[in-house]
Order: sequence, then C-alpha cells, then structure tokens
Amino acid sequence: MSESRITADFWFDPMCPWAWMTSRWMLEVEKVRPVDVRWHVMSLAVLNEPKMDELPEEYQTLLKTAWGPVRVAIAAQQQHGDDVLGPLYTAMGTRFHNKGQDATDRAVLEAALEDAGLPVSLAGYADKDTYDTELRASHKEGIDKVGQDVGTPVIAVPGADGEQIAFFGPVVTPAPQGEAAARLWDGTLMVASTPGFYEIKRTRTAGPDFSNL
Repeated sequence: MSESRITADFWFDPMCPWAWMTSRWMLEVEKVRPVDVRWHVMSLAVLNEPKMDELPEEYQTLLKTAWGPVRVAIAAQQQHGDDVLGPLYTAMGTRFHNKGQDATDRAVLEAALEDAGLPVSLAGYADKDTYDTELRASHKEGIDKVGQDVGTPVIAVPGADGEQIAFFGPVVTPAPQGEAAARLWDGTLMVASTPGFYEIKRTRTAGPDFSNL
C-alpha cells in the first residue's frame, strides 16, 4: 500500500453501535497505516424520514430520540470547529455504548461534553433545530457518496485517479486491533476500489462486542 498519508472522511451517527465499532477500528488503522480520520456527522433520523411509517414502532421511537445526540454534535462542530468532533464522538460513544448510559439523558450529554472539553451548555441543542440545516447538509454530503440503501458509517478515501472511493461499513465485531486492523483496511480498500464492486455480506450472528474498547 502507498505510504503517502491519506485522509479518510468518516460519517457517523453517535447513536449507532455498529458505527461506533467501525470508528474504533479506524483509530487503530491510524496507528498502523498512513491514514488520518476526518469526522463528520450524519443522521439515522434524517436517513429514515421518508420511510418512517414503514418501520417497526420500536425503531421509530429510537429514531425520534436519535435527534438529540447528533444535534449536540453538529452544534459543537458549528460553534467550535471540525476538530472537536473526534473527541466528542469518543466521549459520547464511550458513554452510550461502552458504559450503556442513556443517550437521551441531559446529564449524560453534559458529561460527554465535559469529557471532550466542551461547554456543557451545548447539551441544550439536543431539543433545538438551530443547526438542522447544517446537519442535513453534512448528512447529504456523506450519503450522496454511497446512495440511500445504506446507513452509518460512511467512509470516503482518495482513489488512485483522484476521485473519492466511498463505502458503507465495514460492519465488524469486535473492532480489529493492530495488524488485524491493518489487514481489514487493506482488504476493504482493495474491494472498494474495484470498478463495479458493490457488496459483500453475510448474516450477523453476534451483536456489537465492546469488551476490547
């Protein structure tokens, strides 16, 4: 693989446990490959708006609560810059997924903001549409690269011809570490850069495993 550093753009919804797994893998990739991750928000609530009535009631309820964390994330990015998204995502994900804390709890959002060195007042944006235009624009930028049939995360990297290669996933558990993380990265880029390649998939037989995070 090329040793010149590349930027991997990563779109996440902080509520998604599978995106969280992939994001922790990407932090491992940064250690073993010349890759820098640049974080962006997307929204499962926005993605599923057109088909909300077709979804199970339980998932509809989940999506309604998913607005809060992503609104806090976009407010932080808008007010404090792109560089805060990585630390804030780590703080949110650690509390939501590793520790099982309630993502809809104002105190949990405030604690995550404090962990990331951000003003706890940003938690107030969970119930506000102040930055929904910017949220939708960020979401659209990511999802337009892969189409509407996928979810979060979306990853985009520069291709050999200068055009971006973008893909959903990979969906993996537990998050590979060390050389295993490097092998998955190399293989993912290999298949994703193949013209006409669209999908590899098998039935999930295990849920997200956070034990090594």
